Amino acid sequence: MHKNRAVTKVIIPVAGSGTRFLPATKAQPKEMLPVIDKPVIQYLVEEAVEAGITDIIFITGRNKRAIEDHFDASPELEAQLENNGKEEVLERIRRVSELARFSYVRQRAPLGDGDAILTAEHLVDDDEPVGVMFGDDIFVGSAPRLTQIGAVYAERGEVVAALEEVPREEVSRYGVVDGEDIGGGVFDIKTIVEKPKVEEAPSNMILMGTYIINKDVFRELRSLKERTTEGEVRLADALKAYLAMRPVLGVRMDGKRYDCGDKLGYLKTTVDFALMHPEFKDDFRAYIREKVSE
Repeated sequence: MHKNRAVTKVIIPVAGSGTRFLPATKAQPKEMLPVIDKPVIQYLVEEAVEAGITDIIFITGRNKRAIEDHFDASPELEAQLENNGKEEVLERIRRVSELARFSYVRQRAPLGDGDAILTAEHLVDDDEPVGVMFGDDIFVGSAPRLTQIGAVYAERGEVVAALEEVPREEVSRYGVVDGEDIGGGVFDIKTIVEKPKVEEAPSNMILMGTYIINKDVFRELRSLKERTTEGEVRLADALKAYLAMRPVLGVRMDGKRYDCGDKLGYLKTTVDFALMHPEFKDDFRAYIREKVSE
């Protein structure tokens, strides 16, 4: 693997069923739930593009066609907007399909995030690093997550994961890392513990769901899949196996993660983004004050 090769591709698994949001997700992907005027998945794609990504590889499943349609051109809608003189909206619509080059690979069965990533292996060169981002979060920070971890990858050429500190009582919801702080917000990860009990967690530093991986990680995923007769193939397990051969680094992110994976997190995200929206943030803030005072 070339140490300084730029990361230009990202794999985004979106094959999950979204049962937490039923019945809203019965006929539409959870990734297409809107935060104000854009679906969650568009925020993720825009973040990746801002980090220099040119190729987006979606890992899809059943009932995910709406994601493909969203990032495809829409000649009929564009013609209608143009005829009606709605140039500003037309420009926003066209920009969506021009954000990147999009590919779609179907995951045949829900066999875990590692299996989903593995389905895109044929689209990644042998010496090519590739980003991985999961589709439940929106991130706002000093730079995109792939930019922040990409700087460490460019310097060191090692597999890198985005990290976040969370309150101790929340660690049982995440993959938790035990790592040595080697300076500058970078950690040499020693082990990963999936959803530990609070009292057994090695730290309160969690995997944020954004990575730069290489072909050796794909090899570990393939090995896990070959040995797994039941259950799911997980990226975290592949990274733990990879740790026996090479370092895995973590970078504490400078910014805030908005968790849209459950209803309360989604509601909080919607409120926060409404309070930041240039079109109506003042009116919405006044409305919130009015409701709080009732």
